[in-house]
Order: sequence, then structure tokens, then C-alpha cells
Amino acid sequence: MNNSPGELKTDTEAGSVSLAQRWRSQCRCVDIHTHVVPENFPPYLGSNLNVAWPSMASASGTDKNVMISGRVYRTVTQQCWDVPVRQADLTAQGLSLQVLSPMPELLSYWLPAGDGAVLARFMNESIAEMVARGAPQFLGLGTVPLQDIDAALRELDYVVNTLKLSGVELGSNVNGKAIGDPSFRPFFEAAARLNCAVFVHALKPAGLDRVVGPPQLEQLLAFPGEIGLAAASMLTGGTLAAVPKLRIAFSHGGGSLPTLLPRLQMGWRTVGAVKQTMSQAPAQLARQMYYDDLVYDSAALHNLIRVYGVEQLLVGSDYPFTIMDRDPLGSLEALALDETSRRLIASDNAFRWLGIP
Repeated sequence: MNNSPGELKTDTEAGSVSLAQRWRSQCRCVDIHTHVVPENFPPYLGSNLNVAWPSMASASGTDKNVMISGRVYRTVTQQCWDVPVRQADLTAQGLSLQVLSPMPELLSYWLPAGDGAVLARFMNESIAEMVARGAPQFLGLGTVPLQDIDAALRELDYVVNTLKLSGVELGSNVNGKAIGDPSFRPFFEAAARLNCAVFVHALKPAGLDRVVGPPQLEQLLAFPGEIGLAAASMLTGGTLAAVPKLRIAFSHGGGSLPTLLPRLQMGWRTVGAVKQTMSQAPAQLARQMYYDDLVYDSAALHNLIRVYGVEQLLVGSDYPFTIMDRDPLGSLEALALDETSRRLIASDNAFRWLGIP
């Protein structure tokens, strides 16, 4: 029986136990969604008052507290900065490569532009150093001060041409403005021209005033809607159509986008003003972007394959934070996909997104 990419096999057809064991032992798997926090930050040397400049303070054991504006933002483990520890974890998970990117809060779009550029440069050089120490198991994504387009373009050039990182991580919005807003188009044009990958992570999500419960629900309940709106803005804002060579990926499976697409598709067919925003059908445009598989459920992941296509999905774990997928290969194995599809999601799609032959 010939199986096309994405087609399911029964346990009998796949020889599930032996095939899974063999595949895990031979798999080349890339985790594109992992985060970095440096062990320490430089002191603030700018001239602005009351700047939310990050710092680190000791916590229990080897853990540290990320401090912003004098308050604990998050307690993080040494996995965030310790290269040997990350390498050991990567090997234990059966992975071959991690793509490092900043903890999203460190994108710091709310800083004054000059301060944001200084922090971005520090983060980028820190990640480049970790990549050099952890080669060939690490690749890196930098950050840019997107609150100032000119400064962001200068830092993007430094990230790609000087530090030789693979691309950049962006937040889903910049001080409330979605990344699909046309004002950001020069940045995306430059990213496509420089042949670099772009990874979009939820940040400062909309709708937090409607979330009832502890602060941790921001990540669990508000992130999916936020990243879905960010992805949709790339369609409705015209950026993706205008920059077709852009290689852009979204965290958390694109969040709510699979649910939004049928509604957007209906509007594109029936509402003239909506159709004018997109030269192609929304469902078709969505298949030009990439998405990680961090949705915590096999049925939800099968739906991503149905909506986006197996060639647009990437492995992402959110390492080393609390809600990470602790066995990303196991999550992929649980789908019982044919070997070609598993290889695409495990590594081939990631290399294509990263621009690696």
C-alpha cells in the first residue's frame, strides 16, 4: 500500500513498535521553538528614567529570577543559558538540533528605541555565543527593535551578515500593532531579501481582561487567540502576498488560525471589502506559512496537517519552560504518519524554513 504524505497507517501496516523504535533511533529532528535567557544582563547605561530594563536575581539552587521594573517576571532554570545542560537534554530527548530564540518578553518593544537596540544587540551576541559553543547542535534566531523600523533593519543586517544567525524572532504585535500592519512591510521585505527565517511568538496578548483566573492562564488561554490574529494579519494586511518569498513561522500551531480560516474564507467569497484585501483565497495563503506542532493533542495536530498541509509543520517544544512538550518525538510518533511525513515534520520542513539545503 502506498501512502501519500500525511496519510495514516494502521498499526499492522506500519509495524508500529519496530518502526517507531527504528525511526526514533535514526531520526534527525529539529526543535525550532526553544528559548534563551542569559545568565546575566548588562547594567542599564541609558539616560531614560523608569526604563523596564531586565536584570537577574538569585532564586533557589541554580534557578534565577528575571526581574523587570523591580518585580519578578519569571523564575527560570539554568537550562536557559547553560550550553552543556541544554545539549544533554537535547540528546536525552532524541533530538539533533535546537533553534534558540529569546524569551519573548526580552523582545522589549516597549523600551525607547535606543535602549531597545542596545538590549537587542546584547541578546543577539549572547545567542550567537551559545550557538558557537553548542555547534553543531544549535542554530540561532536573533531579535530586532521593531518599535523603530530603521533600527530594526540595521540590527537585522547585523544578525544575518555579521553574527550569521539563521533569522529573527518577532512578537505577534508591537505595542498593540499587529505585525501584518503595512508599516512593518519594509522589514519583511528585507528579511526575504536576506534569505532569513522569521519566527513569530505570542506577546502581550489581546483579551487579557477577559481571562478569569491566575496569571499563568495568559499563556494557556490568551496566546492562541493572539497568535491566530497575528497570522491572519499577514493575510489581510497584504504582507504575505506582497512578499511571497518570506519564510515565516508561527508558534503554537498558529493558535486560533485554523478556526478563523473558514470564516475568513467565507468572507473572502462573499464580502467585497474582504476580498479586496487578499488576491488569493485565505486558505491558500495560509499554506505558504509555517507553524510549529505545539498543540498538545494528536487530534488537534492532525487538524493542523489537514488545514496547513504536512509540508508546513515544524517540531516545536517551548523548551525549557513549564508548558513545554517534554517528548516532542513521542508527540510526532503518536500521529502514526507514514515515514515520509514524519521526516518532513521532524527535519525537512525545518531545514527548508531555515534556508538550509
